[in-house]
Amino acid sequence: MTEFRFRKSSYSEPNGECVEVARNIPRTVAVRDSKRPEGPVIVLGPAAWDAFRAGLVRS
Repeated sequence: MTEFRFRKSSYSEPNGECVEVARNIPRTVAVRDSKRPEGPVIVLGPAAWDAFRAGLVRS
C-alpha cells in the first residue's frame, strides 16, 4: 500500500498551525492537522476536495 506524502501549506508560518495535504495517490486527497501528524486523516475524492476549497475561497 502506498503511503500518503503530506505537504504543508506554503502560507503556513514556520511554527504555524496549518493543514497538510497529500495528493500522491490517484483520485485521493488526504488532509491532516500539522500539529498532530499522528492524528486522524480525512480522505476525500477530487470532487469533494474541489468543493471544500471552493467553500474556503467564498468564506
